[in-house]
Amino acid sequence: MQTPSPLHRRAFLGRTSQGLGAVALASLLEHTQAAPTRGVLRALPLPQKAKRVIWLTMAGGPSHLETFDPKPKLAEMDGKPMPESFTKGQQLAQLQGKPLNCFGPQHPFAKFGKNQIEICSLFPQIGSVIDDICLIRSMTTDAINHDPAHMFMNTGSQIAGRPSMGSWITYGLGTEASDLPGFVVLTSLGKGGQNQPIAARQWSSGFLPSKYQGVQLRAQGDPVLYLTNPGGISRDQQGRDVAAINALNKQRSSMVDDPEIATRIAQYEMAFQMQASVPDLMDVSAEGAKTLELYGCQPGDGTFASNCLLARRLAERGTRFIQLYHKDWDHHGGVKEGVALKAQEIDRACMALITDLKQRGMLEETLIVWAGEFGRTPMSQGGSGRDHHNKAMSVWLAGAGIQGGIVHGSTDDLGYAAIDKVTTVHDLHATMLHQLGIQHDAFSFKFQGLDARLSGVEGAKVIKDILA
Repeated sequence: MQTPSPLHRRAFLGRTSQGLGAVALASLLEHTQAAPTRGVLRALPLPQKAKRVIWLTMAGGPSHLETFDPKPKLAEMDGKPMPESFTKGQQLAQLQGKPLNCFGPQHPFAKFGKNQIEICSLFPQIGSVIDDICLIRSMTTDAINHDPAHMFMNTGSQIAGRPSMGSWITYGLGTEASDLPGFVVLTSLGKGGQNQPIAARQWSSGFLPSKYQGVQLRAQGDPVLYLTNPGGISRDQQGRDVAAINALNKQRSSMVDDPEIATRIAQYEMAFQMQASVPDLMDVSAEGAKTLELYGCQPGDGTFASNCLLARRLAERGTRFIQLYHKDWDHHGGVKEGVALKAQEIDRACMALITDLKQRGMLEETLIVWAGEFGRTPMSQGGSGRDHHNKAMSVWLAGAGIQGGIVHGSTDDLGYAAIDKVTTVHDLHATMLHQLGIQHDAFSFKFQGLDARLSGVEGAKVIKDILA
């Protein structure tokens, strides 16, 4: 009797895939209609005002002095030496050792809303919804260069390797979407500034399980690379392949209990579901002319406005954390012309997002945050631009239990430093978590022997003055 030849791995996979696929395919297809994924927080310690977050990142460092922080005194001192009492011994990035002359605001400001809040006149559409916005003029940050400043805003640390805020939130709360990721990132490129690169580590899950990392969707072309099936492969065939692979992964997981195998299983299943859900998400043809006119975009044009519309569609479908990056806010030169271009790109879209969510009854459960990675100096750089600055910046929030039509905090007369109700990035993270029903100082993950938190260990506080 002849001894059977050994069954090699490739042959084993080939022979078992059909059987495993037949058994598992029904389960996989049924899973596409599965219930939302739960997070580790089974019971929330605080009332949940926000069910989701849309974070609008203005990448490059928008100047608060040409957007949301009027400084008539700085205008009066335009061209005069900056008082040394402001700058002596301070970190000044590229301006170190150069003449420090005051550089007045390059555009006029106008009053909007019931409380006559002053913002730059380039943003009349945002002004039209200022009664829904809380403007924080006293934000500060620890970082003064782009990548570490983005890292700090996203993770609470300037050092790479920590989980991003979207990962923390989906880890804690899970997602209401069964066929889309819980954390989605969209990027857009504008005009009028330096195109600073945005690294994928900005939406990394860090030391949390990798299934919580952000998924980037492209606004033009294929939204996800390699999402479509190869030629000649049907959805049923692809489903059988995914089911067979996951059946093997589950067998392996039961033997070694490796959490990354569970992540791999979840990623295969999500990718299979996204083959059907993403084309529907990106098809905005059913939105109608009025909605497209509201946002000021055309389907698939890859603009910030289109991404704002996609953010609303993702929010409707249950995605927990949606982060939009709009680049080219880095104005070392030509800040006057540059900010004018940026205003054209974002003003209507920001208004539209707030208006659209409000009309649909979603704003009260959606927290919108608008923020850069730092502010800009009240001194000029080369006569027409501003340098990086971490002692003063403006951000704004709307929805989800945030008071509208108010201003929180202030900077000094020249806009150099926050002086009243000084607010930190950790405070902003703590407030976001608070509105999501999470107690920020009790929400942690054990890493390298420490209880790591998004809000850090420096004593973050919830900004209670801005809560309704």
